[in-house]
Parts: sequence; C-alpha cells; structure tokens
Amino acid sequence: MSIDTKKMYEIQSVLEIKSSTFFVPVLVLYTNDLVVIEQRLLQKISQAPDFFRNSPIVFDLHELNHNNEIDVVKLVELIRKMGLFPIGIRGGNEFQNAQANSIFIPVDNTQSIAAEISKTSVPTSQTVVKEVVVNNAATLITQPVRSGQRIYVSGDLIILAQVSAGAEIMAEGNIHVYNTLRGRALAGVQGNTNARIFCFDLQAELISIAGDYKTSEDLKGTVEKKPVQIYLQNHALIIKELI
Repeated sequence: MSIDTKKMYEIQSVLEIKSSTFFVPVLVLYTNDLVVIEQRLLQKISQAPDFFRNSPIVFDLHELNHNNEIDVVKLVELIRKMGLFPIGIRGGNEFQNAQANSIFIPVDNTQSIAAEISKTSVPTSQTVVKEVVVNNAATLITQPVRSGQRIYVSGDLIILAQVSAGAEIMAEGNIHVYNTLRGRALAGVQGNTNARIFCFDLQAELISIAGDYKTSEDLKGTVEKKPVQIYLQNHALIIKELI
C-alpha cells in the first residue's frame, strides 16, 4: 500500500497530541456547607489574587464523602463565582460523578473507584487497621518550571531546576530553588511571616513573603548570580547572600 507523504505531512502540521504534566491546584473539601466554603475560598483568594485569578482547579470530595455529601452542580457554580475554573472532580460517588458529567466536568475515576471499593469492602473479622500518615511537608520538583506554569503547595517547595520568566511558584512554607529563579516566587502565602526563599541565582520578576513583596525593579542592584536567602523583618524583605 502506497503512502501519500504529502498528506501525512499535512496531518502532522495540523495538530499533535503529547503526554504532559500540568500543575493544577486541588481544592480538598471537608465540609458540605457552601457558605463556609465560600468564606474560606474568599480568604484564600484574597491572599494571592494574582495566582487564583482565572485559575483552573480540581475539586476533591474523597474526604468529604466519608461523612457528608455535596451537590456538585451548586459547588461548581460557587467555584466559578469565585473566578476559578473547575476542570475536574475526583473522589466523587456515582451520583456526584453523574452530576459532573452532566455539566461537562471531567471525572477522575481512579480515586472514585478506589472509594467505591473501600465502601463495599466489609471486614469479615475485627481487624485493627493502622492509619498511615504520609508527611507531605515538602514537595520536590526536579523538572524546570516553564513560563506559564503555576505551582502551589501547602508545605515547603523544593525545586532543583530553573524557574523561567512567566512561571509562578507559591508555597505556604519555604521555597528553595537550587538554580536560577526568574519567575514569581511567593512564600508563606497563608501569612507565615517566618517563611523564607532560598535560591542560587536571583533574577526574579517578583518575590513575596506573607504578602510583602518586591518586584524586579526593586531588586535591581541586589545580589545576583550568588546564593541568597530572602526573609521578612518588620514587613521589609531582606535579601542576604548565603556565602
């Protein structure tokens, strides 16, 4: 069978599908009280409005569904009202997943199936199950953070590669960048004034700790191409050479 190479070229030039990894904030819910959820979301967004503005978000109902349930349609309406774009649900039950499908929200079936298996598994004898607590205090990123990528972690964030201009990294704890930091770095985003930023080469567009920030204009003339730490002192960002 002959191959029309011209036609093949035309197909490849139109589109390409690749495997990739994206960092998207995950909203884990522990209550079905929409009023309380709205209040807490407003608080979170007010602490980092640039990060959350028009941000995609996945909502996780796994923990909530242990004791309560929630109307997914009303939840999605609330999230959108906050200026966020829900792009997926995980940990939902069969009804919640159906609700999500009806409004074109993709369902992560991996956790949903796991949840159903957990619910239907009845122990035949009294078995003591020891809960294993995983320490997620630090998140390690080994790949470069490219322009347009946004990373948010609840603990410390450790990045072994460079952070490009146009990228945004945020942590409720400390940020460590063992390379060049060119994008935006926000540590202590939940108000932790003891958080610090460490990097090998400071060329950031913006740095912030607990809401106090400096832009690239403010950083001109500071230490460059040397390891530095940045911390907060009397609401002033201090940039200090490490060596």
